[in-house]
Amino acid sequence: MQRFQDRRIVVTGAASGIGRATVLRLLSEGGDVVAADLSADGLAGTTKLAEQEGTADRLTTEEVDVADEESVTGALGRAVRTLGGLDVLVNAAGMLRATHTHETTLQQWNRILSVNLTGTFLVTREALPALLEGGSGVVVNFSSTSASNAHPYMAAYAASKGGIQSFTHTLALEYGSRGLRATCVAPGSIKSGITDATPGYLPEDSDWSLFTKLAPVLSTDSSVGGATMAGPEAVAGVVAMLASEDGAFVTGTEVRIDGGTHA
Repeated sequence: MQRFQDRRIVVTGAASGIGRATVLRLLSEGGDVVAADLSADGLAGTTKLAEQEGTADRLTTEEVDVADEESVTGALGRAVRTLGGLDVLVNAAGMLRATHTHETTLQQWNRILSVNLTGTFLVTREALPALLEGGSGVVVNFSSTSASNAHPYMAAYAASKGGIQSFTHTLALEYGSRGLRATCVAPGSIKSGITDATPGYLPEDSDWSLFTKLAPVLSTDSSVGGATMAGPEAVAGVVAMLASEDGAFVTGTEVRIDGGTHA
């Protein structure tokens, strides 16, 4: 299946987890991909996996700090020039920290929003002219189940993801007449770099009974901190659908991917 033959794609957060899985999936379906992330070592790991799959000839990497306007402007400009245009943007870059809300500092709050929400805005803003040029551009943003369902100790993260959902709805309406589609995926119970680190971020006095309803209905073969998880490929497949012609009539909405955790 080569749904992305001759399609030019930028994926942020591409050095690990869901972002990396998305890069590999879109390459496997014929796409030309620029993988962007702050971690040079992580990007090298993504490239190595693409080499093993025989798709690295269509992969380029860019180091970028999505929370830094100058970094985003430079990296997106280079990416568009490298690709010769842009058809698909996947904003997978993000971070999570967990604290009691009453103990969250303004610096912590601002950092999470600057990476997750402002970063999504900056990358999208820089990509829009190229996406609109072709008349069939696609933006896939990353929200989270925390945007619509309570996740304890994650107020800043949840707020940033709720903002991304609202931002996505606005993009879909504002640019739909110019052929742009904008959607969100809302992962939950997915094993990734963020979830691997989450147990270490939680307060020492966390009330674990608050997490009892955060378990998927479907069985999986992975876990983090005792919680059942699915692999990042579960999200990458949905991203590929939304970004391809199979998702041609889907815009202005989010797709929850959590194995029925919030059914």
